Amino acid sequence: MSDKEPSESEELAKVEKLTPNSREVNTIVKVVSKSEVRNVTGRDYTMHRVADALVGDETGCVYLTLWDDNIDKINEEATLRITNGYVNLFRGNMRLNIGKYGSFELLEESPITEVNTENNLSDKRYEQERRYGRRYGERRGYQRRRY
Repeated sequence: MSDKEPSESEELAKVEKLTPNSREVNTIVKVVSKSEVRNVTGRDYTMHRVADALVGDETGCVYLTLWDDNIDKINEEATLRITNGYVNLFRGNMRLNIGKYGSFELLEESPITEVNTENNLSDKRYEQERRYGRRYGERRGYQRRRY
């Protein structure tokens, strides 16, 4: 019962304020364009469909990564309210994601009249931080004990 419902008072982030470390992103964006759908193999070796949508507001734009069924739900010129999204780096470029803990809603009326495509945050290159911890092939969980 502690699930937070989006409220009118929750802060909406402007696209220009997003950083590679942005988490719990709540924003309203308009879809400018959508790329062709690509098929990729997931970590669990299952096939997934993926596409990028260029979304933004009057302050800037960024690519939103769409997976599987969400691709068909979003069309060009649509306005989305994204709740609990996050930003990550894909090949050194920022991407906005909905993820499994986030959601989006299609808005009937758009508060966005024009998208600033000159300020594309996904065009900027960022140095990707190295992930420390497990390396490929190492096991998770319990380690084998030697007696």
